[in-house]
Parts: sequence; C-alpha cells; structure tokens
Amino acid sequence: MKATGKTVNDILTSLPTDRAEPFNKLHDVIVKNLPEGFEPAISYGGLGYVVPHSLYPGGYHCKPSEPLPFAGIASQKKSINFYHMGIYSDPKLLKWFVTEYPKHSNQKLDMGKSCVRFKKLDEIPYKLIGELMKKVSVNEWINSYEKNLKK
Repeated sequence: MKATGKTVNDILTSLPTDRAEPFNKLHDVIVKNLPEGFEPAISYGGLGYVVPHSLYPGGYHCKPSEPLPFAGIASQKKSINFYHMGIYSDPKLLKWFVTEYPKHSNQKLDMGKSCVRFKKLDEIPYKLIGELMKKVSVNEWINSYEKNLKK
C-alpha cells in the first residue's frame, strides 16, 4: 500500500482512522530516538528515515536521486510495518532485537529481512523501537552500507 502524500506531514495526516494514533506514535518514537544526521523524509514514496544528500551526496546506489535509506514505516493492508536496515545488515544487532522482542511484546515476532510487521496495533513495542533507533549512528550506518550493501 503506497503512502498518500508528498511530504512527511501529508503521510501522517492522511492515515486511516484506526491507524493514525499508533502510526503517529511510532513515528514520534523513531524521531525522538533518531541519532543526529538522520532525518524523516519521503523515501521511495513512503515515510523514511534517511541519510540526506547533504551528508551522503551519492545517495542510494539503486537510485542515487533518493537519499540513503535507513529505516521506514508503512501502513499496509493488515499491518503497520517497520523497516530497519541495521537489523538487515548487522547480525549482532538482529540477534539483540530478536532476543529483546519477547520482553516488550506478547505477540510472536513477525519479521522479514528488514521488515517487522505489527498486526496487533496495541502490541507495538514502542520502547524497543526507540532503543533500536539509538543503536546505529549515521556514520556507522554509512560505513556499514559501504562495506556490506553498496555494489
């Protein structure tokens, strides 16, 4: 489900009623804990948290006109999805997240490579997401990206 809107605020104010509160709360937790250098932005048509071109002029290797993505959230048909490239690219961070998750939610972890799906909106582990966001600085992400992902 593609986000509607051309700005971060457009996306945050155009959500379905049942999604608006948990989605906005998740966004607020992410922004509050986002390390210096990252910023909220439109990324691939959705709400992303990126390394802006002013810090990483080359942008994303797949589409250099886009800033380097780091995390994102999306309202999908049956879930709110949270994307975090750090847990995709760093096995230690992934292990930490998977170990911590049951301490913060009664729901079974529903996860792809970088995507965590929250189907029960009252079970989103906001505190855990906040802790995760603080674990990777912008310089660490750029170094990891260049080492592991950039082709």
